Amino acid sequence: MPAEAPKTPLRLGLAGLGTVGIGVVRIVQQHADLIAARTGRPVVITAVCARDRTKNRDADLSGYAWETDTVALARRDDVDVFVEVMGGHEGAARDATEAAIAAGKDVVTANKALLAHHGQALALAAEAAGRVIRFEAAVAGGIPVIKALTEGLAGNQIRRVMGVMNGTCNYILTRMQSAGLPYEQVFEEARQLGYLEADPNLDVGGIDAGHKLSLLAAIAFGTRVSFEAVELEGIGNISIDDITLAADMGYRIKLLGVAQMTGRGLEQRMTPCLVPADSPLGQLQGGTNMVVLEGDSVGQIVLRGPGAGMGPTASAVMGDVMDIARGTRLSTFGQPAASLAAPQAAKSATPASYYLRMVLLDKPGALAKIATCLGEAGVSIDQMRQHRHEGTQAPVLIVTHKATRDDIDHAISRFAGTGVLVGAPVALRIEEI
Repeated sequence: MPAEAPKTPLRLGLAGLGTVGIGVVRIVQQHADLIAARTGRPVVITAVCARDRTKNRDADLSGYAWETDTVALARRDDVDVFVEVMGGHEGAARDATEAAIAAGKDVVTANKALLAHHGQALALAAEAAGRVIRFEAAVAGGIPVIKALTEGLAGNQIRRVMGVMNGTCNYILTRMQSAGLPYEQVFEEARQLGYLEADPNLDVGGIDAGHKLSLLAAIAFGTRVSFEAVELEGIGNISIDDITLAADMGYRIKLLGVAQMTGRGLEQRMTPCLVPADSPLGQLQGGTNMVVLEGDSVGQIVLRGPGAGMGPTASAVMGDVMDIARGTRLSTFGQPAASLAAPQAAKSATPASYYLRMVLLDKPGALAKIATCLGEAGVSIDQMRQHRHEGTQAPVLIVTHKATRDDIDHAISRFAGTGVLVGAPVALRIEEI
């Protein structure tokens, strides 16, 4: 029999030569035979783009054409797939992605911000052009959660998506607990270790993780991406007292993303929560990510792994590239973008128990006034205790029965009129896992 003709290589244009970009280069160079065997065709990089060509990147880039303009890279005739690992939701990343689609290229991206802000428009453009956008690397690093939702669990009605999706926040919270250190000290430690974004609020303010949650919610519930509807609250108000008190009650504090479709609409929240210490999420340590998926047929699936870094993120990029090389074609968010529903944001979250920590003046009737405010707001008390009495001030912990966040906020707004509150209270949802 005549030998089979060699398959045409899949040619990549790589925009961004930072940590992830160099990780992609290394996988393509080191695993060329493995990639070809698994996809049925070679995968090669033909051109790259970065600002500084002279920078030492500890990788052999001599065989690639070089562009300083990302749009020019996206339009090259010798590029089949535009791989974007630059970041940013405006400017070069957006312009080049739109140019790649217009030029008939498929797109693989690690850019959660770009898709969180412009995912619907980009998906419509790609699908109209017969192209695909793949973004496994944009959510939870090396964890194949996009593939799990769009493929493995495609026959399920998804009930809930939740998880720890920012390793920096999980590092800070678990480090506070293990070392007994205050937030400010561990925040600075994380900065020195290079764990924080240039704008730290992207991490500790929950924005980075909120981008990821909005993308998962779109896939899980068949809705357009609606990052603007994600309830965001960062970890900056979490004290070592909160960490300790939560542990005493059998809980851990996590920056937890939760998305679920309810009769009131789509809930999306990325907020600090208490979770049971013996649950998979409660046991999660350091910078690791975890995503929990719940489907009507499969039940609960727990995915755990590294959420960032050169190897894990480049691994996710290459998983998408190899699917394209195999000929796998999927809609961006698991179904045609034109069929995605405009989500109705839930005006209030599903009721839950809440942890309240506050400092009161140590005088007769102080606790009674706080209890009255809670009762008038429709919030009943499950536990109440005073701890570590300090002079004229009395730190107080309250755990409520299930209530809505609106009711909790209404009660807190009434606390100020009691004349017994010192500073602002901390209110954290207790999430059932």
